[in-house]
Formats: sequence, C-alpha cells, structure tokens
Amino acid sequence: MKNQKNIKKFTQDILCAIVAGIIVGTAYHFFQNSNGFAPGGVGGLATITHHLFAGKVSWSILMIAFNLPIFILLSAFVDKKLGALLSLYMVVQSFTPRLYELIGAKPYSLANNQDDFNIVFACIATGVISGFGFSLMLRRFGASGGTYGISALIKKAKPDMNIAYISFIMDASVVFIAFFVYGMKITPVICTLLNLFVANILVDRGLSGMKNGYKFEIITNRPNELSEELMTRLRHGVTKIQVHGMFSDTDKYMLICIINKRQIGEMMKIIKSYPDTFASFEQVNEVFGNFKRRV
Repeated sequence: MKNQKNIKKFTQDILCAIVAGIIVGTAYHFFQNSNGFAPGGVGGLATITHHLFAGKVSWSILMIAFNLPIFILLSAFVDKKLGALLSLYMVVQSFTPRLYELIGAKPYSLANNQDDFNIVFACIATGVISGFGFSLMLRRFGASGGTYGISALIKKAKPDMNIAYISFIMDASVVFIAFFVYGMKITPVICTLLNLFVANILVDRGLSGMKNGYKFEIITNRPNELSEELMTRLRHGVTKIQVHGMFSDTDKYMLICIINKRQIGEMMKIIKSYPDTFASFEQVNEVFGNFKRRV
C-alpha cells in the first residue's frame, strides 16, 4: 500500500514537472525569445547569450547548457529526486519552443508588428504565463529553476550563509547586462523588470493559494440567534467560543465564520442588524477541508 502511494506521488511529480515545463516553454516561445528582453535568473543569462550569438546557437541548447549542470550537482550533493525532477522540468521547458518551431507556430513578434507597445504586451504575457508555471513548481517542489539550485548548493557548502540575496543578485545582473546587450536601450530593461514583477505576483498568488476566503470574528451577546441567521443565509458553518470582555468585565461569545469574497456584503448586512455586535475580518490565503456551502 505504501509503495503504491509512493508510485502515485512520484507519477504526479513527473506530470507536474512536465506540465509546468510546457507552460513556461510556451511563454518563452510565443512571447519572450523573439522580443528582445530576458527573464530573470539563469534562464535570463541563457537568453542573453542566445541574443549575443545572433540566434546562431539554439536557445534550447543554451538553456540546457546553463541549467542542467546545476541540477546534476543538486542531485549529487543535495537531493537526488528533486534534482532529477528539476532536470526533467528544464528539458521539457527548453525543448517546448523547438516543438512549436517544428509545427510552424509563429511567435507573437512575427504574428504582429514588432514595436515598443507589442514588446510590453509580450513581457506581460510572459510574466503571467511563466509565473503560473513557476508557481506550480514551487508549490509542488519548492523550486523552479537554476537559481534555486545555485542557492541550495551554496547553502550545502556554507549553511550559515544567507542565500536570500542569490536570487536578487541573479535577477539584478540580468537587468544590468540586458541594457548593454540589447543596444543600450531602456525598453528591454523596463520589459525585463516588468516581466520579473508580473511573474513574481503570479508566483505569490499561486503560493498563497487560489482557494481563499474571509474570516469574520464577531463578538456578540446573541450567539445562537446570530449564528443561526449566518448559517441559514450564508450557508457556511459557524464556530462559537466563549470569551470575556475586559472593558465591560462581562462574558460574551465570539463567532468565527469563513465566507467567500462575494458574501462580504451580505455578511455586513447581517452584522449591522445586531447593534450590540462588534466584528472584524481578515483575508485567509488558503482554506483547507470542507469549505463548500451547505445545500
């Protein structure tokens, strides 16, 4: 039974790495590689090198050459399974654009007039699509590229070293180099920064969770009546906790209820109908377990 679970989990890991690789590779083929800007990290250095060689050296080969040795070292010295899965992800990501080329799928720059506006649109699209792929990898494996591999290897060699600066240094170096590589123009630099910004927003969103909600904490003297109305109208469960008000020195009750965003207005109406009630709410980034509305 345990072996079956391990096989199932490993199969899911492989599928996740392949899907994420296809997503990121798709973003790079259609929106990044032919539009004169670079992503962050090790992949950005590969893209810049591809531009310096005027496209004579395949981008796919450069991505493999820059990233695969890092993952091999990661597999040998840090985590064999993670290194293998990241290597698979990188191979799929690197050769997905090549497959699109073979079937004749044109990049965004060739399908539209290449100007500054289209390049900005392309870098936004790259950030959105690749950010989604990165978030899949980070949620599943806690890693999404060569920068992580470098950080993990440095951490292995020097455990006391703060590796938070590694990603920053890698991304900053790509932005700096991009200015000189792409003809000392400001547009590629702005596009590189915008791509990093959008991708990081998508990653943060993916890591914080897509199934979010809003938690209300309601202090009231009428817990049963209020909780019944909440459960009837909002169809979500309510937790009742006995509390003590220090200012009034009286015993009260706190009701906790987690609802969807679209139910906030209805919740406010219910709370306002109880003048002696105090409430506060906050966003929760991830909701686990049974969060379905009761029928």
